[in-house]
Formats: sequence, C-alpha cells, structure tokens
Amino acid sequence: MSALVTYRFPKGADPQKLGNKLAVGQTAGSWSERWEHRTSSFQAHLAEVVSTATSADGHPTATVSFPTADLEGDLGSLLTLIFGKFSMAGPIKVLRIELPEEFGRKPKFGMNGLRQQLGVPDRPLLMAIFKPALGLSAQEHGEILTEVGLAGIDLVKDDEIMADLASAPTRDRLAAGLRALDTIEAKTGKRPLYAVNCTGGGGAVVDRARALQDAGANALLLNGLTYGWHTVEQVCDAVEIPVLLHPALAGALCGAPDHGFSYATLLGTLAAHSGVDAVLYPAHYGSMPFDPAQEAAIRDALRARGVAPVPSAGIHPGVVPRALADYGTQVVLNAGTGIMDHPSGPAAGVRAFYEALDVHARGEAFDPAQLPEGPLKRALALWGSP
Repeated sequence: MSALVTYRFPKGADPQKLGNKLAVGQTAGSWSERWEHRTSSFQAHLAEVVSTATSADGHPTATVSFPTADLEGDLGSLLTLIFGKFSMAGPIKVLRIELPEEFGRKPKFGMNGLRQQLGVPDRPLLMAIFKPALGLSAQEHGEILTEVGLAGIDLVKDDEIMADLASAPTRDRLAAGLRALDTIEAKTGKRPLYAVNCTGGGGAVVDRARALQDAGANALLLNGLTYGWHTVEQVCDAVEIPVLLHPALAGALCGAPDHGFSYATLLGTLAAHSGVDAVLYPAHYGSMPFDPAQEAAIRDALRARGVAPVPSAGIHPGVVPRALADYGTQVVLNAGTGIMDHPSGPAAGVRAFYEALDVHARGEAFDPAQLPEGPLKRALALWGSP
C-alpha cells in the first residue's frame, strides 16, 4: 500500500504540474542517460499524482501517492519524504494524509485502556489541570490532587509549561502526587491517573519517562510537537503507562492558511500513528478559535486507531451538552479553570461536571433558574450555559 497526501496550491496554479514536480523532487528525482540501465529501480521509488481537484474555496489540490518502498515506518522520515524541502517552495499546505493501517504505532491503552485502568466503562472521562500553572509547590500540587480526586476526578495532568523547576521539581511533584493517590484510593477505592509532564533536553526525555514510570507514575504528559515525533515514538516504546500528547506549538505548524499542515493532519492522522494514548486539542466552543470541521476530523482520525480524543481549552460544565452532542460518551473532557476556578473550589468544580452529566442524561435544560442550588448552578452563573 502507499501513502496518499493531498496538497493545496495557490489559486491559479496548475495542480498537475506542481504535483508532478513534488512527486519527482521528493522521491527519486530525475536521472541522466548514465543511469538508464537502472530506470526500473528508480521508477519503483517515484511518487505519482493520482488525482487533482479544486477545493470549495477555489484552491487547486493534488493527491500524490508515495510508494511503500519509500516508507521506513516512522513519522520523521515520512515528513521528510512528503514535505521536506518542498515545504520551502512557497505557499503549499498539506490538507490530508492517508497512511497504511500497519504504518507507525498504535496506542498501548487508548480510550478503552484508559477506561479499564480507571474502572469507568461508559460515561465520559473527566480530567483536570493544575492551576495556577506555575508557582505552586509540590505539596500544593498534592493537596489539589487529593481534593479533586476525592470529588471523583478520573485524571489530572500537569500544565504543559510546568517543567522540572526548582519551585516544584518533577520528582517531588510525583512523590506528592503518589501520596495523594494513595489517600484517594484508601478513601474511595479508586485511583485516578496523574499525568506528569515529561521534559528534558536531548535523550533525557526518554530516560526521564522510564525513571518516572519506575518511580510510580501511572501516566505521562508529553509536549510532542516541541520535542519532535521521534521523541514521542521513543517514549511510547519505552513505557507501559498511558502517554497523553499536548498540542503545544501546533498553531505554528498549522495556523497559516497557505503553509504547513492542516490541524487534522497533525493532531489527527500523525498523532494517531505515533503510539500515544490520548491527544489534547482545542474545542471549537472553548476559549480558542478553532474550526469545527477540523475538530471533527481530528476526533475521527484518533478514534479510527483507538486513541482517546481530548477536547480542551475553555471546557467548563456549561459546554457539556455541546461536547456530548459532538462526542457522545467516548471522550475525555479536559478542564483547567473550568474546575479549578469554581467559586466553591476545585472539588465543587468536579461535582459540577458530574451534575452536568446527570442533567444532560435526564434530558433537562441547562437553565440556572430551573436548577437547584449547587455546584452546577454556580458554575453556570460564572461561565454560562449552552
């Protein structure tokens, strides 16, 4: 099987001509008479344009097929092959990548594995983010984890900008988190997942991932786009605990209208073949502008390989009906301030989400005037309702 890549070119461009130039230049290239006796070998590595079209906004597109003989099986060599130097050739955007099923890695846990780890067979999973992002001590991280864990949270993650800082070293945060998890489990019988942010220069990220797992970590957060796909693949290979991918830097790679990648390609297709278990990305009804069609395409690409979708950024109890309309129950709802800044505290923020799930399940309106006093009503008064 081949890899199919769809490119968008500037209006007025000839997609067949540009597609052919890309297909040849990104694979075998041209050859002189000196190599005529090797023609069949070179042709086996040539990509080819299999279709051209015009997008809804009037841009010409070309879909190029790259032969399996050119695929090594990792994302780094794939990106070098399909876009490498041609990414500097002007306004060209990768809209879609279709990869063979066997290409890359599948998650070790994914959505179903997270459910099994947590003992939650059906409802949406709920994740919180430590806030404030920086400045809390390791002990304060543990106290917050205890509070939201006793309220019923499923997962908690470090903020992506929380590195191994002197104010709250990673190993100290993990130690405080493990004590909190012990307390939660002793009191509730449930042990949430705490995704520790795995950072470090060079190969230190992979070494630290192993060390954190050995020290008791039951999940990891990884800024995979800043550290690179090779690091993501190595970390996923190295550990036997869930790995959550944060989308930090995605806007720099996808945000320009005529350059880079579509969000669905980067956070959907590529992430789904990287080995991670869950992928965070903005929800279109959250705090960041995001295309609903791209969000849906990310969701579908992840689900196709069993990876958990995690709509994020501005999620609060009031958006539960919209989120469930888009995702059903196969989703991880990820909230930072939507839990931590609840007027009655983080535990009430967690309870507000569960109350929202119950109200939605009963088919009742998210009308503060019709709700009893409690966490959800206070959350809707602060953040609004759908």
